[in-house]
Amino acid sequence: MARSIWKGYISFGLVSIPVAMYSATDEHEVDFHQFQRGTSDRIRYKRVNERTGREVDYEDIVKGHDVGGGEHVIVEPDELTDIAPGKSRSLDIAQFVDLADVDPMLFQKSYYLGPADEENTSSYALLRAALEKTNRAAVATFVMRSKEYLAAIRASDKVLVLETMYFADEIRDAAKTVGNLPDARAGRKQLQMAVDLIDAMTEPWKPEAYHDTYTERVKELVDAKREGEEVVVESAPAATEVSDLVTALQESVEAAKKSRGGKSGGAKKRAGTKSGGTRTSKGRKTTKKKAAA
Repeated sequence: MARSIWKGYISFGLVSIPVAMYSATDEHEVDFHQFQRGTSDRIRYKRVNERTGREVDYEDIVKGHDVGGGEHVIVEPDELTDIAPGKSRSLDIAQFVDLADVDPMLFQKSYYLGPADEENTSSYALLRAALEKTNRAAVATFVMRSKEYLAAIRASDKVLVLETMYFADEIRDAAKTVGNLPDARAGRKQLQMAVDLIDAMTEPWKPEAYHDTYTERVKELVDAKREGEEVVVESAPAATEVSDLVTALQESVEAAKKSRGGKSGGAKKRAGTKSGGTRTSKGRKTTKKKAAA
């Protein structure tokens, strides 16, 4: 059983349910350390006083907010905790909403909520069942690590899932951010071909069919360099010209239909390692042994 990262109560009306929070996701990144090029010397970072250049102990570091004119308001860690009394252990439900009404852009990170003790499992199960039956989410706020979060609590299988969310004013305006959104309408033929392609490529959602190919490539890169192989990166595909768009769409539809018609239900076979140490795969890098000096 994993260790909880937060414990508190789900509070709504006169009901309080003790819960424990657990991380629901794991990152699969390859860890790297920093070295000075040409050496095996590790790079280290230290907290130093900008004026004196001397290293400062973590206990002697406080936070400061820039108020302009070179002036800063200094805030102690305890002061940040004290301004939210009681909230650090409470998930305060403000309302319930239909899940379909929540824009996925608002979601940040997923956590599991489990019963904090065996005595209150029935109240936990009741809330989970009610959310599942109504297909609704509880909108709540809570404080964790001196930061207030907006959250949506929903039912998933046998567990409650908490999704931390951005506040509305944290979402950037698309028009102001992107700047060059197209106004032109798509041609009828192009639109129909695009719809046909979407239809041809539509399948039931299977998240297990996808995996982090970049991390796999990083691992292959490390393995290749360890074995003395040379890494050759393939060039990126060129953008499709507007004049060729309909043709490209039509060919894509035909290819998608053939691909779906020939599927046997299994995953595509992954390219292996050929004799001679050369590994090839469409759209991926190629590695080959360096010649002996």
